Amino acid sequence: MSKISTHLLHMFVVTAQTLNFRLAAEQLHITQPPLSRAIQNLELRLGVKLFLRDTQSVQLTSAGKLLLPRALAILAMLDETEEVMARFTEPSQLRLGLTTSVETGSFSLLTEAVEAALPGMSVEISFDTSPKLVAGIKAGRLDAAVIAMPTRTFDFPVRPLGQQAMMVALSSKHALAQRRQLSLADIAKYPVYCFDRARQPAFFDYCHEVFRQHHFAPCFLLEPNDHHVLLSDIAAGKGIALLPSSFKALRLNGVSYRKLKEGDELALRLALITGISAHPETNLLFDMAKEYLHSPA
Repeated sequence: MSKISTHLLHMFVVTAQTLNFRLAAEQLHITQPPLSRAIQNLELRLGVKLFLRDTQSVQLTSAGKLLLPRALAILAMLDETEEVMARFTEPSQLRLGLTTSVETGSFSLLTEAVEAALPGMSVEISFDTSPKLVAGIKAGRLDAAVIAMPTRTFDFPVRPLGQQAMMVALSSKHALAQRRQLSLADIAKYPVYCFDRARQPAFFDYCHEVFRQHHFAPCFLLEPNDHHVLLSDIAAGKGIALLPSSFKALRLNGVSYRKLKEGDELALRLALITGISAHPETNLLFDMAKEYLHSPA
């Protein structure tokens, strides 16, 4: 036996609600004969009588009364499904934010892989400080972001991606450049660049708590926002900087990088943050970020 069509159920419902075949036919924009044949067809398929008809009135049988609320529920569910599907569209873009706390070139493999994996989707990349990226998630301007932790993330989902130890960047002519590893105590008597707290408040406070624990209180210099300017100043011998290990990729004459004894204590931790309503490609993005954002050696 073939399944009952929603068209038949709709004709039954209109007839059951009007209890008048003429009015039901008018509402359905058909004549009475095809309506009568449709009801008979439905009764044959169900094997029950749905209406009691005489020249004076039309009444629902017990089976008809049983079917009516079920038919209404089925049609209502179909209407709701159509409305939901009409509103639902697959996103055509992925808006990804990337932190400027690490060397931006270290994201190139990730962005290339994401774009290759999503050929039909526009991947929009933006770079900013981690707090501003979180603000972008909150405002709905970004779908996901790779941020530096610790950062205030409110209640948004956060997935850890690994960490980058801090290292020392100093002039190649500096006396300490002859050593393979340095400690905070070694560089304490020299000017040290430090980023403005407003750029990354939580990470700033975290670093300075570690500094206090090690009694590290050098003369701090305000770090330029442009990392290339910073490295030029370091090459000129104006100061020393503590930078995440990804910055080793920035080769500049006159700048040397050395391992920091307390580097893991000051490590910058990367994480993927998304909005409450996650983008459909979030899991793919996370897997790729884990693969391509491994800690530099």
